[in-house]
Amino acid sequence: MSGKTGQGVPELLNEIVRQVPAPMGNPDAPARAMIFDSVYDTYRGVITYVRVVDGRLTARDRCLMMSTRASHETLEVGVISPDPIPRDGLSAGEVGYLIPGVKDVRQARVGDTVTSAGHPAELPLSGYRDPRPMVYSGLYPIDGSEYPALREALDKLQLNDAALTYEPETSAALGFGFRCGFLGLLHLEIVRERLEREFDLTLISTAPNVVYRVVMEDGSEMIVTNPSDWPAGKIVEVYEPVVDAMVLLPSDFVGQVMELCQGRRGTLGGMDYLSTDRVELKYRLPLGEIIFDFFDALKSKTRGYASLDYEPAGEQVSDLVKVDILLQGEAVDAFSAIVHKDKAYGYGVAMTSRLRELIPRQQFEVPIQAAVGSRIIARENIRAIRKDVLAKCYGGDITRKRKLLERQKEGKKKMKTIGRVEVPQEAFIAALSTDTSKSGK
Repeated sequence: MSGKTGQGVPELLNEIVRQVPAPMGNPDAPARAMIFDSVYDTYRGVITYVRVVDGRLTARDRCLMMSTRASHETLEVGVISPDPIPRDGLSAGEVGYLIPGVKDVRQARVGDTVTSAGHPAELPLSGYRDPRPMVYSGLYPIDGSEYPALREALDKLQLNDAALTYEPETSAALGFGFRCGFLGLLHLEIVRERLEREFDLTLISTAPNVVYRVVMEDGSEMIVTNPSDWPAGKIVEVYEPVVDAMVLLPSDFVGQVMELCQGRRGTLGGMDYLSTDRVELKYRLPLGEIIFDFFDALKSKTRGYASLDYEPAGEQVSDLVKVDILLQGEAVDAFSAIVHKDKAYGYGVAMTSRLRELIPRQQFEVPIQAAVGSRIIARENIRAIRKDVLAKCYGGDITRKRKLLERQKEGKKKMKTIGRVEVPQEAFIAALSTDTSKSGK
């Protein structure tokens, strides 16, 4: 290093010390440290990266996670420089790592406060709260033997992604999987890509939906995250989440975008001209209307020039219904959906038409019906496979042919009474997977 450069280094460091404020923590207070990241080590368990705000953490003390109140033995404390270097402890203002001896990754979440179990702090550090999922989707392994691997992969992802929530779920069509909560569609796509690339899994993701609050006639409330959870009793009100959306677009496409937003049950909140050719539209939209294909439609109508941003804005009362898909008179929960009353017919027609193409023909006629409650709103039929029973009849009395046709008809009728519709796995994948119509982020 040259002389001039060497002389300038102390001055630069002194200036950094002068302008950057020192840590404001109390070194004599009970220990409090914020977890800002975590990684999983196969041999040592969870390694948490912490910033100590108050007090001092040492390897001799037991640590306490304040959100779960779980106490663990501290195996090692140190700093990153850039390799891990063990230390006797970390004091207020220092940043380092802590190995709490945790094997369950859910007990060391990003944003949690770590304190000493022997002399714990009374209040956790401010700013931490459990993230609230905005979008729910089911993740199922195509190969059922990968279910344990999917659980382990979700555990490891949740370690440094506190917004990811999941719980086991069973589907008659797709087998064992998980009902996962995400902050949005971009979050869903990122998690799925990481699961497939980092853990070598092949997954099916069902169509995303949001959380509804249902008020029953007796005053009780239910939280519905899946159409199969829809209550069967008398419903008084249904609340759905709404968002305040902001769309930036060229002025030439204002009419088309306003038509799109109004078609998604949006309410105009304002329109501002940022320049002669740039407009900002503000709409209040139901979250369930924009999580699937709204972004794609917006880009299509504006030739890719529009941009979208939104934030949660509470909930509102809506006229929502559950559309059931019936095969041979039996409801298949995997195909059910919660939609607005005005769009129930469109969903029923679209799903029955799609299933008619996907489900192979059976030995008997199969009706595919869409129903709201006990009312059928759409229907398609899958024609039965019929053998040519008249092939061996070369002329003769017409009664002979009628007798053979009537016998075949009776057999089909009996088979329809006792038969079951076989829906192949490929049909469920094609009907439920979001791959066929990629949604916007």
